[in-house]
Amino acid sequence: MKSVGRKKKAYASAGVDVDLGNRLKRRIQPLVRQTHGSQVLGKIGGFGGLFRAQFRDMREPVLVASIDSVGTKLKIAFATNRHDTVGADLVNHCVNDIAVLGARPLFFLDYIGCEKLEARVFDQLLRGFSRACRSAGCALIGGETAQMPGMYRKGEYDLAGCIVGVVDREKIIDGRKIKPGDTILGLLSNGLHTNGYSLARKILLEKMRLKVSSRLPGSTLTVGEELLRVHRNYRPLLAKVPAGLIKGLAHITGGGLIDNLPRALPESCDAVIETKRWRVPRIFQILQRNGDVAEPGESRAAPSARKRQSRQERTEGAGRSSRLIQSTALSGVERIDPEEMYQVFNMGIGMVAIVSARDTVKVTSMLKAKQIGRIERGSGKTRLVF
Repeated sequence: MKSVGRKKKAYASAGVDVDLGNRLKRRIQPLVRQTHGSQVLGKIGGFGGLFRAQFRDMREPVLVASIDSVGTKLKIAFATNRHDTVGADLVNHCVNDIAVLGARPLFFLDYIGCEKLEARVFDQLLRGFSRACRSAGCALIGGETAQMPGMYRKGEYDLAGCIVGVVDREKIIDGRKIKPGDTILGLLSNGLHTNGYSLARKILLEKMRLKVSSRLPGSTLTVGEELLRVHRNYRPLLAKVPAGLIKGLAHITGGGLIDNLPRALPESCDAVIETKRWRVPRIFQILQRNGDVAEPGESRAAPSARKRQSRQERTEGAGRSSRLIQSTALSGVERIDPEEMYQVFNMGIGMVAIVSARDTVKVTSMLKAKQIGRIERGSGKTRLVF
């Protein structure tokens, strides 16, 4: 027994505290169990999560899976030392990703990789997972926590989540019936959600020299509070709409309206977005207005050279390349191009639904949405009207 004790102590001194990990996992079992229904079998902490699938109300059930992360929004959680929101962000992001296909969530699994396991942080993360899973009707049936000293900076961690849901095959929303004349509806976002944080941090914290505790200009919220707003879960609203009324859905995440809407379109249709149809939230206005981000020591006389470089990259790349974002937004010294804003950020629209003209009024009311555009003949692209 003494040798076992010495081995545990040696491992802990190397940065991996197995005993602490076991204690924390036992402590969070009530939070996990709160998400379970009768379909979850077995005990918590097994080698795999067990879920008894029963789909008697479906003729041909189809499983839908997705995996994602929170990205550099975690840097705001580290800076504010608040960790109860990013877990909910991850769950809601994943729920929305499968909701666009018409699926309801069944179960969720999380991954936490960290430099060192900290009890308070771990507890807050799991509370966020549990709260969001309960709200979504989704069981938290497993997870992995990895202590990896040397892999992360002190006090930092990474998150990832995997979700599995189900949809009846005849009710899959795949955009095939979208046609010219259909209406595009936008569901409002709750801030940045989980995308665009590398650029937002560059502008707010470096260029504007704000702190996470600073008041955001023109707001009662601090920078940290604004940037930690929780990613909205749109499924409760979408579930109110009778099957068949929504022809296509797009979750507006990384790539914004420009890159995400085409994922829901037939190749023969374009989405025409009228950007004046909704009020862009203040945070995005601040980011665009202050988006002339220069690298330390860079001359203010560089804009024309930067513009030439950006145009050259646009002609060399296919479409609107991600390289353009890097060159103009992160190292350029000019205001962010309006079109680029709609490729980096959601600009106040977190989910888009496409419906027929005759169903527009009805579905707009059900979703509490804005009519933000229309479908026209084209080649599967998003066209912005300013």
